[in-house]
Amino acid sequence: MQLIRGIHNIRESHKGCVLTIGNFDGVHLGHQRVIKELIKKADSLNLIPAVMVFEPQPQELFNPQMAPARLSRLRDKYSLLKRFGVKRLICVNFNHEFASQSAEQFIERLMVQQLDVKHLIIGDDFRFGKNRLGNFAMLQSAGQEFGFEVTDTASYKMLDCRISSTEIRKALQIDALADAEKMLGRKYSIIGRVVHGDKQGRNLGFPTANVLLKRCVSPVAGVYVVQVRIRDKHVFGVANIGSRPTVNGVRQQLEVHIFDFKDDLYGQQIEVTLLKKLRSEQKFASLDELTTQIAKDSEQARRYLREELK
Repeated sequence: MQLIRGIHNIRESHKGCVLTIGNFDGVHLGHQRVIKELIKKADSLNLIPAVMVFEPQPQELFNPQMAPARLSRLRDKYSLLKRFGVKRLICVNFNHEFASQSAEQFIERLMVQQLDVKHLIIGDDFRFGKNRLGNFAMLQSAGQEFGFEVTDTASYKMLDCRISSTEIRKALQIDALADAEKMLGRKYSIIGRVVHGDKQGRNLGFPTANVLLKRCVSPVAGVYVVQVRIRDKHVFGVANIGSRPTVNGVRQQLEVHIFDFKDDLYGQQIEVTLLKKLRSEQKFASLDELTTQIAKDSEQARRYLREELK
């Protein structure tokens, strides 16, 4: 899949596409339904199916303290969108200059002149341009003027609940991993690159693979039984997601103790899938108490895996 990082990198060869726009946080079943329609329409027109996302996400620019926890980073979105058949990902640098342009400029400059969009699939609640004055009706009117079609994204329903990134966050926050899985269409996972840590886990007898979360707030926190994908290999372990309050609390990170595993993972990308929450993160009075608890967590995780993998 082609990644266009920044609208300044849009070229003449990128003109003509079927486009959808959004955060696509989590790339859940609702998003997947939109992507399916996007690809179907693109195939019928013999055009490229393209997705436009914003980095940072608008709320993270305007109100970072209140911005919701991210379900997925750009790298995750790229991997998932590619998996579902998207051919082009356009990542717009969402800054104050971009946000200050009028809705009309957004349509005429970006959608028409630079991308020459032939068909737009968009939610009827989509707002854009300075002061969020652009809306679905404006896009329909512009489509008639500039020669592109506009269709609405129907909300994907699960029972009486609309599938959304917000609902998935709520499920994860109350440890309802099964509910989150139903809405995502897969178990929730975190993808990242293993970095060097302070080797504290190794000193305690439980070496860990450390991944910086690189997000303001994580949608999950605590100790979990996990499955870890390393290239095409799957292994299991126990993971702590949080700020390590017992060991001089740090920026949020993911620490995974992989059972019966001794290979060097530094610099490698891994995917950590959450299977079951064991407990919330807590601060212990001493490293001895922490070590004892890690041993208990590991045994509980192994017991869970033995029962589930029978």
